Amino acid sequence: MPAKAVKVGKKHPISQIIDEVSEIFMGMGFSIAEGPEVETVENNFDALNAPIDHPSRDMSDTFYINSELLLRTQTSPVQVRTMKGQELPIKIIAPGRCFRFDAPDATHSPIFYQMEGLVIDKGVTFADLKGTLELFAKKMFGDKVVTKFRPHHFPFTEPSAEMDATCFVCEGKGCRVCKGSGWIEILGCGMVHPN
Repeated sequence: MPAKAVKVGKKHPISQIIDEVSEIFMGMGFSIAEGPEVETVENNFDALNAPIDHPSRDMSDTFYINSELLLRTQTSPVQVRTMKGQELPIKIIAPGRCFRFDAPDATHSPIFYQMEGLVIDKGVTFADLKGTLELFAKKMFGDKVVTKFRPHHFPFTEPSAEMDATCFVCEGKGCRVCKGSGWIEILGCGMVHPN
């Protein structure tokens, strides 16, 4: 049986989502920043307040190339590079591929895509962050989506939060996808830590 022809020009679903999310944020005045997938320990952990004993720094969680280089575990090092090399104000998103030493299952993969945003300017508050993310959720998932923020801890933000959105399958009623809660965690967020 002959192989199916692949349509030339059709984008992979991950690329389509990255493009869609990028368009939403660019429509809000963000620009796109990129960085290397092979990153320094300094940019990936030290500059992000991750203490030496943080579990993510363990050899069983991170792909180290040597004691100073690794495959980035998040796109946060792009934020570090941007803060070091760009004048204020900063308003960027950083989409990209990340790597963690995870066994593949329904919610984990050793290679995954992440997108982070960073805004640094005078007078920016948590209310600005919340409003931006709520607008993103409505543009991405539709006007009926409801969001909620829960306190959380990330070493590089203070205060920090997790943002949930009503389940896209059951619209908040509760189903197998959202484990009966009506909510799906869609992102972590917070204000840039002073350190």
